[in-house]
Amino acid sequence: MIRSHFGLEDNPFSMREALELLPHQKEIFDTIKVHCQQGGLCVVMGEPGTGKSVIKQAVIDHNPKKMITPAIARTLHTYPNTLQILCEAFDIDVKARESTREKLLIEAAWKLNHEGKMIVPIIDDAHLMHMECLRKLRLLFEDFPKGHNLVLFAQMDLMNKLHLLVNADIKSRITYSVKVPKLNPDDIKAFMFAQFDRVKLGHNVFSEDAVALIVRSSEGILRRTRNLCISAMLGAVRDRKRSVGLDQVNRVLLQPHWRKENDMETV
Repeated sequence: MIRSHFGLEDNPFSMREALELLPHQKEIFDTIKVHCQQGGLCVVMGEPGTGKSVIKQAVIDHNPKKMITPAIARTLHTYPNTLQILCEAFDIDVKARESTREKLLIEAAWKLNHEGKMIVPIIDDAHLMHMECLRKLRLLFEDFPKGHNLVLFAQMDLMNKLHLLVNADIKSRITYSVKVPKLNPDDIKAFMFAQFDRVKLGHNVFSEDAVALIVRSSEGILRRTRNLCISAMLGAVRDRKRSVGLDQVNRVLLQPHWRKENDMETV
């Protein structure tokens, strides 16, 4: 709908294509790559929508022939389900007993290591994982080649758990941790214009006032920026206008999920 209305060949802010890393994301990605070569435990944290998934996808897509990156998600983060995903990534029979699967995983890891490949397991939404499950994984990876690198993507809640004394054994093994920051207004604006340029959409399609309101309302969150821009463009389609102004953006911001709790009328 947006493509045909604005005469575009590609969807703006499309998540199907790998988004270009912003400078701070590129720095985190490059640091993770170094730890993939040396081995370690990396923790990437941040509020929802700050761009962790973009970094995760960049790690997964980077040199897949040499870097094996099984991504663990949608498992409810139980140890058996996590083992199953790892086994599927290494072509191991998932019906075997748990102890057998662990043994086969270790053997497969050493085989890949001898072939010159790096092993980089990724756990998404790691803040939802029970510490006991993470501890079991840590013990499993102790028998992996020393060059492997476990990467946890999580919200800040994870670090609160790791600061507890009972989890000191896991925290002490972290070799790199970073918080993905919110973006400043200039960076949010640059992100928007870079996405416009990618699909050959003129910057003047969004009025200056609309851009300023989007930048202010996104509060430094990339996902909020993307959703607000797309919703405003859909509003322009419904209004049969070829530009996005304050009317379209404000109409989106009136929706309940955009409004602050104290702005909502009491029912």
